[in-house]
Amino acid sequence: MHPIWIGSLGSLIAGLATGLGALPALFVPSISDRAQGILLGFGGGVMLAATSFSLLVPGTEAALELGYSRFMAALIMVAGMLIGALFLESAHRFFPHEHFFKGVEGENRAHLKRIWLFIIAITLHNFPEGLAVGVGFATGQITAGLALAIGIGLQNIPEGLVVALSLVAQGYRRLFAFRVALLTGLVEPVGGLIGATVVSLAQPLLPWGMAFAAGAMLFVISDEIIPESHRQGIEREATFGVLSGFVVMLLLDTALG
Repeated sequence: MHPIWIGSLGSLIAGLATGLGALPALFVPSISDRAQGILLGFGGGVMLAATSFSLLVPGTEAALELGYSRFMAALIMVAGMLIGALFLESAHRFFPHEHFFKGVEGENRAHLKRIWLFIIAITLHNFPEGLAVGVGFATGQITAGLALAIGIGLQNIPEGLVVALSLVAQGYRRLFAFRVALLTGLVEPVGGLIGATVVSLAQPLLPWGMAFAAGAMLFVISDEIIPESHRQGIEREATFGVLSGFVVMLLLDTALG
């Protein structure tokens, strides 16, 4: 299969894991804040390790293989990361959205129902994950892309559960909450298709694409996941969740990469 289709398929499977994680919300009334903090922290740890070992390291190597000096390779990665972070920051600034615990962000939100603010927030979160998977497969190294897709899929499972249960807590029906969690995960193949297509058609853009995805994911980790996982005095549990997710992704990347 062409890397574009592999990247799209890999990001689709990772996105569907959000719906898989949301399934228990059809039966489980709620989970404790402590459990939510651990689950969110686990997802953040997976993303953090994926950013380091599956995007920044291979992105730097790709830049070196293109003939850049070590200094220029580092400069490309830094510039790409900053561009990715600024892209997400701009999206958060101009697209109205609401986090489950952090509150409302963005402009021109008065005319939107609250559920759409939640959906936009989750979509902004999931897009860089799909982008990262698509770019990972576009390298042509299937095992590296597979590790990234599995890692993102693993972190999407607890994320889907937290999203669905949070919607139930807001008064939405369980089946509706499950559908929302599932549909928001489907933005990931869109990001995967874009990332894989751009990089596959222009290989010199590979290090830039990996750095862009890394910067976008780091923005999400620091701006959303860690603050939300540290709410209500459960920083210690969330920290161990981050460590667990980081270790799991490190093992995956080492074993498959």
